Order: sequence, then structure tokens, then C-alpha cells
Amino acid sequence: MVVGAVVSQTGMLAPLAGEYRKGLEVWLDDVNGAGGLLGRRVELRLLDDGSDAVRAGALYREMIQEGRTDLLIGPFGSAATLMAGAEAERARRVMINGAGPSRTVHRRGTRYVFQTAVPNTAYGDGVVAIARAAGLRRLFILTRDDLTSREMAEAVRDAATRQGLEPAPLVVYSAGADDFAPQIQKARAAGAEAWIAFGGLRDAADMVRSLKRLLYAPPLFFARSAADPRLISIVGQDAESSLGATEYETRFPTPGNDRFVRAFRAKYSTVPGATSAHGFAAGMVLAEAVRRAGSLDQEKLRAVLAVLETNTVLGGHKVDPESGAQLAATAAVVQILKGRPEVLWPEWLQTATFEPYLPWAERKLLE
Repeated sequence: MVVGAVVSQTGMLAPLAGEYRKGLEVWLDDVNGAGGLLGRRVELRLLDDGSDAVRAGALYREMIQEGRTDLLIGPFGSAATLMAGAEAERARRVMINGAGPSRTVHRRGTRYVFQTAVPNTAYGDGVVAIARAAGLRRLFILTRDDLTSREMAEAVRDAATRQGLEPAPLVVYSAGADDFAPQIQKARAAGAEAWIAFGGLRDAADMVRSLKRLLYAPPLFFARSAADPRLISIVGQDAESSLGATEYETRFPTPGNDRFVRAFRAKYSTVPGATSAHGFAAGMVLAEAVRRAGSLDQEKLRAVLAVLETNTVLGGHKVDPESGAQLAATAAVVQILKGRPEVLWPEWLQTATFEPYLPWAERKLLE
């Protein structure tokens, strides 16, 4: 049984895509170690698109037309997944979207593409829930000027509005911004109770520096990348009480995660990150669908995947049956407390409760 996938092995996406490939390869070992699927050993056929989304689509078309692959797992990245998904839809071949988080992939009435990746629109679910529970209504939402961050920020704004909170108009900043004094001035003027930002690690660090310099401390400070352990190495104890989002950690008690971490460490002498977990999760869902369908018939597989509810190393899995978009997998919210990231949300992963962002004048040196 051959599973085909296109994964960038050269070009600028190769380092991240390589982690996705490792997750797929660990899944391959895992499923074959358990006897394969439908009594057959599984093989993984990987092709290189050179980090070119258009090339990814062409390679999926070739794989489908050649007829040498039984099952398909999508490529790394939303742009490539969009191209690959179009080929799968045209040929009525099921494809698992393991690493295309953008909502654009599933906006075109997809029937054969099913998302296992944590979608961009899910990264703010937790912070909205935390703000609401803490009685914080006035939200100040910022986004770096890129597609991924905008999708995350827009989803938070929409969710907050639906839940009766008061998000200020979305504030967009450039990728080169390093001084957030103008945005802080706007937040102060708006009486913001929660600062919610979507961008990269450097953005999060520069925000913390700006907040400290201007002695600004809203009750809640969230920057998506504040969950990255490198933030503490960049700003030290100034990272304390920051909130961030993470879709995966090796310590999460998700189904199969212990087995996945052990196998990954044995194979690669290191621990997996989120990108590898996405690859493993894609394989888990595909294998479960094959088992339940009892067949490689594409229409039977499509029918199973449309209603499949299961769990992966990323958490729950359930899709919109009309579009194949992920509904269950989400990002956890962590808060840095005493120099350690603690999980605040969802409740089943919780290791601590929310603490308001510390005013700068009240901070003390941690021992």
C-alpha cells in the first residue's frame, strides 16, 4: 500500500518541511510495527517540490495519473496544499491536509481534502475564553502584515464580538516594526484590558521591551509566539506573565503522544516539535479512516473522513463535512509563570490558572 506525499526537500521551506517529513516517517514505522493497514505493509513515496507550490500541484497530478499511489497526504504549507488539493478534487482522490493551516484551502467547497492541521483560525480560541472568564471586555488586537497572522487576528476579533466582548479595530503593523510605542499609545487611549497580538518571536520580544520602557501593563498580555521557549532567552525575566499559543508540546497527554515522542527520539536523537507532530497526526487520521472503511475505495474513504471523530497527538479531530476544514484541533494557551510555561487552556491540559500581567513597578527578581 503506497502513500504518496510531496514534501519540500530543497529550497527555503526545506528545514521546516523536513520536520514534517520526519513526523510522517515515524508514523510509517508505527503503522507498520502494528501490522500495516488492511493486512498490507505501508510504503511512503515522497517527492520534492523544491519549495515551489505550483510544482507541488504538478507532482500530485503526476502521482494520481501514474496510479502508483493508493493514498495521498498533502504537502507542507498552505500554498502548496491549495495547489495539491485542486488536483485531488479534480481526480476525486482523498487527500489528508496535514500542514496547510490557512482557511483558504477549504473555502472552495472541497469534498476530498480533509484537514488535520491546526487551522490558523483556532489560535485565538483560548485567549478569548480566558479574557471573558477574567471579566476583561475591551480587547486590543494586533497583527503583523502577513496572511497567517491576519487570519488568526481576524478570527479572534470575530469570536470576541460573537461572545459580547469589545474588540477595538484591528491594528496592522509592518514586518519590520521593532518599536510598539504608537500601538501602546492607541491601546492606552482605548482603555484596553487585553493586548492580543499575532506575529513572530521577534515581534513578541520587541513588544515586551516596548511595554517595559513605557511602563505599560494591561491586565492581559498575549503574543502568539510568547510560548516559544526562546523568548525567555531573549528578554529574560521580563517574559514573566506573558501568554502565548502552542499547538503541540511533548508533555501533552494526547493519545499516542508518549509513543510518538519515544519513537521520534529513538529515530532522530531529539524530541519532536509541532511540525513533526502535524505529520504524525496526518498519518494517524488516514490510518484510522482506512481501518474504518475497510477499503481503499476513494468514495468509501471520503464518506468515513467526512464524519470521522477521533483523537491524535494534536488533540481532537473532527471536520466540517461540507468543506473538510478542521473543527476540533486547537492551540493551547500557556502563561509564563516563575520562568516556566504553564498551560491555562484548554481545561483538560491545564497546569495553572490565569494571573494578571504584572505591573512593571511590582516585579521582583525571581530566584
